[in-house]
Amino acid sequence: MRGMPECGSRLVAGAMTGTSMDGIDVALARIEGTGLSMRAELVRHRGTPLDALADALRTATGRPDDEHAPLARALGSLHADAFAALLDGARPDFVAAHGQTIFHRPPVSRQLLDPDPIVARIGCPVVFDLRRADLAAGGQGAPITPLADWILFRHAGRRRAIVNLGGFCNVTVLPGGAEDAIDEITALDVCACNHVLDAVARTALGTAFDADGAAAARGRPDAALADALRSLLDEQRCANRSLGTDDEGVGWVAEHARDLAPEDLAATVVNAVARVIATTVGDTDEVVVAGGGARNGALVAAIARHARGDMTTSNALGVPVEAREALAMAVLGTLCRDGVPITLPQVTGCGRPAPVAGVWAAP
Repeated sequence: MRGMPECGSRLVAGAMTGTSMDGIDVALARIEGTGLSMRAELVRHRGTPLDALADALRTATGRPDDEHAPLARALGSLHADAFAALLDGARPDFVAAHGQTIFHRPPVSRQLLDPDPIVARIGCPVVFDLRRADLAAGGQGAPITPLADWILFRHAGRRRAIVNLGGFCNVTVLPGGAEDAIDEITALDVCACNHVLDAVARTALGTAFDADGAAAARGRPDAALADALRSLLDEQRCANRSLGTDDEGVGWVAEHARDLAPEDLAATVVNAVARVIATTVGDTDEVVVAGGGARNGALVAAIARHARGDMTTSNALGVPVEAREALAMAVLGTLCRDGVPITLPQVTGCGRPAPVAGVWAAP
């Protein structure tokens, strides 16, 4: 499956299931050009809830291996359904699917997915397991999206920070738009984000998440507790590693859930998370937020108060906040197809040259 394609235009579908395990996001992209010179345009996107499969995936780490295969098969079938609904008769050249991370503690990482139901239903090649090559080359396997961010969001002469507000926050800082500036891209996993926010919602608010950040917006942050949580999250930011299993911050929430009124606890956590993210972003011309947490108005407003660059969302740049990771997977899959490494040694710590990633399943 390696080697540059002859064609200059391709339809590629991408899928991402984040560590928040709230659904599968799928996107269809039109790719013009090849390799690092490609341009990607979002055609359409949609989300599919994991429903009953979510609980099984959340407990998958503690399950015996012989129970993982049926879960991977069920997840592959749900992906196939999601892609079929997205494509609506369109025929992609190939599909890129991340799979569900059920364990991540480098050098060990597991993205659960059986690609065969996708191959059978959609009838095209599927590239998956995009982290393994980087891990084998000594890298952390994450953040995985910086090159896709560079292709999708770079701006000549304007320094942009792409902030993904997912289960964990990760940030890509893009220099200018010149191709020789790739070695100047920086990125890191920052801290627990939606993991700790959703833990507050489940524990204190009695809901799966704080819709639009409404509860946090009503609350008042407790300065002492916000500083304590900020110190914990700052340790994650400064650890210089990929975040994953046991980094979710739910223990802190359980410890302090009764110390404050629910709305005040939500506001306290938002305040701490936002300040750590703003510190990470530093001096940039523009801060672009995306991911599920971009719908949390209280969190976005708090980041804007503390960050120094102009604040916007990826919506303003033509990529809906909920589609950014799925579109990034389509871009990364295309780079894999073109024989271009998708990870950056200065980001993941893998050896030079970075390896070409991806495992392929074909009809």
